[in-house]
Amino acid sequence: MRQFLTIASNTFMELVRQPIFLLLMTASGSFSVFLAAVPYFGFGDDPKMVKDSVLAVMLLTGLVGAVLSASASLAHEVRTGTALAVLSKPVSRWQFLLAKYAGLAVALTVLTLFNTVAALLAGRMAFDAYGGADTQSLSLYFGALVLAYLIGAFSNYFLDRVFVTDTVVAACVLTLVAFLYVAFFTKVEKFFGTAHEVDWRMLPAAVLILLAVWVLAGLALACSTRLDMLPTLTICTAVFVLGLMSDFLFGTRAEEQGQWWAIALYAVFPNWQLFWMSDALGMDKAIPWSYVARAFAYSAAYLGAVLAVALMLFQDRELS
Repeated sequence: MRQFLTIASNTFMELVRQPIFLLLMTASGSFSVFLAAVPYFGFGDDPKMVKDSVLAVMLLTGLVGAVLSASASLAHEVRTGTALAVLSKPVSRWQFLLAKYAGLAVALTVLTLFNTVAALLAGRMAFDAYGGADTQSLSLYFGALVLAYLIGAFSNYFLDRVFVTDTVVAACVLTLVAFLYVAFFTKVEKFFGTAHEVDWRMLPAAVLILLAVWVLAGLALACSTRLDMLPTLTICTAVFVLGLMSDFLFGTRAEEQGQWWAIALYAVFPNWQLFWMSDALGMDKAIPWSYVARAFAYSAAYLGAVLAVALMLFQDRELS
């Protein structure tokens, strides 16, 4: 167990030290908040458009982050010989691979939680044709990001610490503080006198996206046992696109016509629509946590199958 925790923690620290992780995190969060400051002239559906957009940014960021992180944590180590050095110790391949996934999942959880804060803030800042951009919240969020980078630069220059790691920690903490201040201590009036409020229904939607990101991480890790980054990105993107259309392509034929090939492909490709609840938010419906629990069971079962395939691919992989 000690070896498992050591490999997992080292994997997590290696990933959050990557400059691409910090850039991906700040770019996705900044873009999500920026989307709430743009007029859409959506005939009253502007807040819905903002929420749809920020949830899509979270999901796509998770896809890119899963591929980049899986390639950095496994494919790169296999190519450079680091994996062989670790496995020369009393560490089994299944323990090494599962620990790699654990560290990868924690890093992607940090990325998704950071984007969740940005999504909640963007949902509160969204305005329609009768309102205006919430420049106060926009300034607070970007001010928190700038301050996080200054803290990282200060700790790197004067304390000789890792710039990326300290900036990631500072950005997560400061943007959360900025969001809590905006949510509970500021008030922006709409044209008709009702105040902007945080749409807490986005929390279960964000948890569902986190489950989808975990599944994507498992797929990326399975591909990284044999492939480099670009083939892994191609395969994961194809699985993602086909999974979005799995109900249309395979669902009807599998459930109504009972065709064996449709049943097989419907099981192979994850149904990402189960994790996408933007339509429910648009219809002012709440997402029950019981549904989130069922989605968690589905993602756990699918992830177990994916990791089993990854272990099979990695078991006889030549590492020398």
